[in-house]
Amino acid sequence: MSETSVTSRLEKDLPLRDDIRLLGRVLGDTLREQEGVAIFQLVESVRQTAVRFAREGSPDDRAALHRLLDQLPPEDMHRVVRAFAYFLQLANIAEDTHRSRRRREHEIMASPPREGSFAFSLDAVIRDTSDAVTKIEAFFATALISPVLTAHPTEVQRQSTQRALQQIAGVLNRRDRQTLTPDEQRDADETLKRVVLTLWHTRMVRSERLRVIDEVKNGINYFRSTFFTELPRLHGDTEDLLRARFPEHTWSLPPFLRVGSWIGGDRDGNPFVTAETLQETVRLQASATIEFYLEEVHALGYDLPLSDRLVPVTAELSILAARSPDTSSQRLDEPYRRALIGIYARLAATAQALGLPAPIRQAIGTDAAYATPMELSGDLTVIRDALRLHGAERLTTGRLRRLLRAVELFGFHLAPLDLRQNADVHERVVAELLSSAGVCADYAARSENERITMLTTELTGTRPLYSPHLSYSSEVEGELAIAFAARALRRRFGDALLPHYIISKCDGVSDLLEVALVLKEAGLASGGASPATAMQVIPLFETIEDLRRAGRTMDALFTLPVYRALVASQGDRQEVMLGYSDSNKDGGFLTSGWELYQAELALMRVFTQHGVKLRLFHGRGGSVGRGGGPSYEAILAQPAGAVSGQIRITEQGEVIASKYATPDVGRRNLELLVAATLEASLTDHEPRGEQADRVEQAFHPVMDRLSAIAFRAYRALVYETPGFAQYFRESTPLAEIATLNIGSRPAARRPSDRIEDLRAIPWVFSWAQCRLMLPGWYGFGSAIADYLAETPEGLPMLQRMARHWPFFRTLLSNIDMVLAKSDLAVASRYAELVQDAELRQRVFALLSAEWHRTRDALQQITGQSELLAENPLLKRSIANRFPYMDPLNHLQIELLRRYREAQASGTGTDDERRRRGIHITINGIAAGLRNSG
Repeated sequence: MSETSVTSRLEKDLPLRDDIRLLGRVLGDTLREQEGVAIFQLVESVRQTAVRFAREGSPDDRAALHRLLDQLPPEDMHRVVRAFAYFLQLANIAEDTHRSRRRREHEIMASPPREGSFAFSLDAVIRDTSDAVTKIEAFFATALISPVLTAHPTEVQRQSTQRALQQIAGVLNRRDRQTLTPDEQRDADETLKRVVLTLWHTRMVRSERLRVIDEVKNGINYFRSTFFTELPRLHGDTEDLLRARFPEHTWSLPPFLRVGSWIGGDRDGNPFVTAETLQETVRLQASATIEFYLEEVHALGYDLPLSDRLVPVTAELSILAARSPDTSSQRLDEPYRRALIGIYARLAATAQALGLPAPIRQAIGTDAAYATPMELSGDLTVIRDALRLHGAERLTTGRLRRLLRAVELFGFHLAPLDLRQNADVHERVVAELLSSAGVCADYAARSENERITMLTTELTGTRPLYSPHLSYSSEVEGELAIAFAARALRRRFGDALLPHYIISKCDGVSDLLEVALVLKEAGLASGGASPATAMQVIPLFETIEDLRRAGRTMDALFTLPVYRALVASQGDRQEVMLGYSDSNKDGGFLTSGWELYQAELALMRVFTQHGVKLRLFHGRGGSVGRGGGPSYEAILAQPAGAVSGQIRITEQGEVIASKYATPDVGRRNLELLVAATLEASLTDHEPRGEQADRVEQAFHPVMDRLSAIAFRAYRALVYETPGFAQYFRESTPLAEIATLNIGSRPAARRPSDRIEDLRAIPWVFSWAQCRLMLPGWYGFGSAIADYLAETPEGLPMLQRMARHWPFFRTLLSNIDMVLAKSDLAVASRYAELVQDAELRQRVFALLSAEWHRTRDALQQITGQSELLAENPLLKRSIANRFPYMDPLNHLQIELLRRYREAQASGTGTDDERRRRGIHITINGIAAGLRNSG
């Protein structure tokens, strides 16, 4: 990087450094005022030493840091931990504000569209494709881009903390966008001080485990903070940009971006998700939606005080106004207000009809409830059309336009809610139903072909298996209660509420047929000569073997007339979900990524052969070890043809807050998904046709070889190294994470010390806490070293792959990011927690050697001399935050040591305080890493 570009970057980052200094100063002042000068000076000494060590790497500074921290009394240790944890959270707010600032500056300067914006991707389509208008119209005619919120437990922040941080973000944004008077500046400063003081006296970690309904409420809060406003706004801005690029065309786009949810419908391993939970989830979602509409309609009444003495009105508007229960003489000449008062009354009646709480602001009079969201849209459309007719179209482009789009997007149900359950549960449910009905007493013992034959017979028949007069196990009763509740809720709120049923651990044809049979018993599917299903049944392929069989499994399904009829009833479209987390835990980072890629290719071939449209649902986590990484690059790294205008992606844990907590940041991330999907669908981002064949012939065999080597290396470490499970449990805060109260779901599928039974989330989260990040890189170094040893000319081939293949380039970029976030020196200190010295030395030596092999391999291929050489933004972010993480890691290790020694000796009189301290360090380190779970 040239000296000029470095100077330019430093100048652009000055506002960020100013914000970080400001927030650090406010936190320091709060610490001095509340805890005293001695604690403030202690924290400052730790901070300055940590920063100096990060810059210079002096052993003297490391020793000084140890001296400062090792002998701290418990109360002082807690204060230091909280100070650094809060600083990292404040630094994150400053970074997010700076990204928004840079984006605005870019737009104000009328610079060329930045990469990741919709304008950038649209220009790429226009540049790279012929007949761009036709292709863009076809894209939006069927487009579905859907981030899906899950409650996977890696979000450690409490809602109280998040709200306070959002207030701070609001103050920074205000300071940034406005020139403040001295009084306004003092007011902003005082607000920051009040909020930081509130944070300091707010409990950082939860005292009780979250309930499912708590998770539901947390998810709904993101609609209130971001999605209600930004989804409609993004749709409108997209239409406006298309009109600007193609003014000769009229652009009226159907909804193409919807936020979905699993929260309250995901039962896989969570016994607390019941039929009652599902019903309460829907009630809360609907309440939030109707509440939003009521507020917007009320505000529209203030926006449209137009008099029919001054403007003509349509007959339709006159009828709508006449229907209004508003009889005030003051508004007799204001048909728009009267019509909106009538709409408000009907919305209030709708809330009552749906069993929702009455609005706080009572309606003026009563009217009939809306039967469907379409009726509400119809009334709002009458208002829009009347405004257009008398030349006031400008009044339709603000709040009214956004509200009309919101009703399209959210209906009365807020978000489509997926149901999910494990295939093993469905097998037991169907076995009991068949046995109770006298059809088959030993279903579980039957072969796969026998099961398929039996299930096909039941699906094409019309008799029910379930009888209300028979007794069933609690598991069967619970599963059927969910299905019956789903049918009732769909009738009340519409089919869009519960469109999908996902099968975890799906590994065969019978897994999908079993779910179809359960749906049939609940009245959500029908049998007979033309079987049909109201909910789409979606397989989730998670393990390496399941991914390898995915194409064959779907081919066998489509060959079955009964299942092909079910697909036909869904418009000849079938969704398939691919699991990144468990495949990574099963086979390692490299093999997981490659098997996912190959599964997509196999699925595309099978679907094309059977004339079925494929939609892929990517079950990605926040960290690279769970399929995470930058979403834009990940979508563009999909095989050519795999996106085709439709994609669903999970948004999990702390990533939801980092992406969607504020409108500005949320808007940027939503736009990024749309841009990447458009570009992936309509440009040659990946080789196509003959070029794709050449890539497959040249690059794919190399990846096959690399994957095979990496798979052996990863399995040898994780599943074949004696004592590795013990090393993992003792060198990470795994057990302490399980008690952190960050989710309603248990950390393991069953009580066991086996890694196979541990969920992928705590597996990845634990490695992140100890700064090793193993699931994001292990095996890559061995794969490259062995490949180059057996293929001396292999390095130029790998470099060609990095230049010309988005899949491989993204893989390298993710490894680069993970290695930069890891720290072997810190990880070695966690290794000291392992009691068995021989085990500790043996395993850490393996980890250290592979880390260095991976770094060396990455630098060989990329030609870079240091990590993140091509990612200055992330490099800057790490430089800003990581010096403040080192003390937290150090204190976490010390707290873990004290806590475990007390547990072992039975002298744990201070256990609760130590455990709370550990939880706060977990919170702070997660904030510093940003995508740790």
